[in-house]
Amino acid sequence: MIRPEDRLIVALDVDKIEDAVGLVRTMAPLGITHFKVGLNLFTRAGPAAVEAVHQAGGRVFLDLKFHDIPNTVAGAVQAASRMGVWMTNVHIPGGSAMMRAALSGRGKDLLLIGVTVLTSMAEKDLTELGVRHPVEAQVLSLAKLAQAAGLSGVVASAREAVAIRRVCGEGFLIVTPGIRPKDKAVDDQQRTGTPGEAIRAGADYLVVGRPILEAPDPAAVARRIIEECAELKVKDAT
Repeated sequence: MIRPEDRLIVALDVDKIEDAVGLVRTMAPLGITHFKVGLNLFTRAGPAAVEAVHQAGGRVFLDLKFHDIPNTVAGAVQAASRMGVWMTNVHIPGGSAMMRAALSGRGKDLLLIGVTVLTSMAEKDLTELGVRHPVEAQVLSLAKLAQAAGLSGVVASAREAVAIRRVCGEGFLIVTPGIRPKDKAVDDQQRTGTPGEAIRAGADYLVVGRPILEAPDPAAVARRIIEECAELKVKDAT
């Protein structure tokens, strides 16, 4: 069982290490220890950002979405593993050989997951890329490919989580970004869901950035997400 506070991965989508550390410390009293270091912060600050989060007591999901030739990705995953990150990811369309190479560079404690279809993409975006399948069919195809290659799970929206859980079974991680409250203004995320919708659909972890970062009281928003996750699990138990 995953504790409600451990289901929330706070995205440290900020420009400075100091701001990232401040968020880690703000979330600590809520028991939140999982944080995403993505392209923005990592490109600006590099491995020092990961080290700073570790020193502040957080665990890092290094969200760099590796997608390159197998040898290069294997080296990148090995470097991530040496940094002591908790989880990192690759783009599944890089292929089975790339994913197997990535696994060969992984330390035993590193979770390696695959990105299916970005939550900022809709049907028309896949069509533009020459993909003729509906979004859910494409996500499921990629999830099965990732599972067959040996990855620990996938990144996918709440809208596809039910189908992934049905096809890939329990124990295969589903990490869900694009989490938005019902009253959130439209942004660049296309396939979104509320925390409750994502958990009910089968998501294990929720990656939340802007709804927390842009809030007047980030801790209050994080607390409400945790409470929503906890309430759903209590209902499931009864």
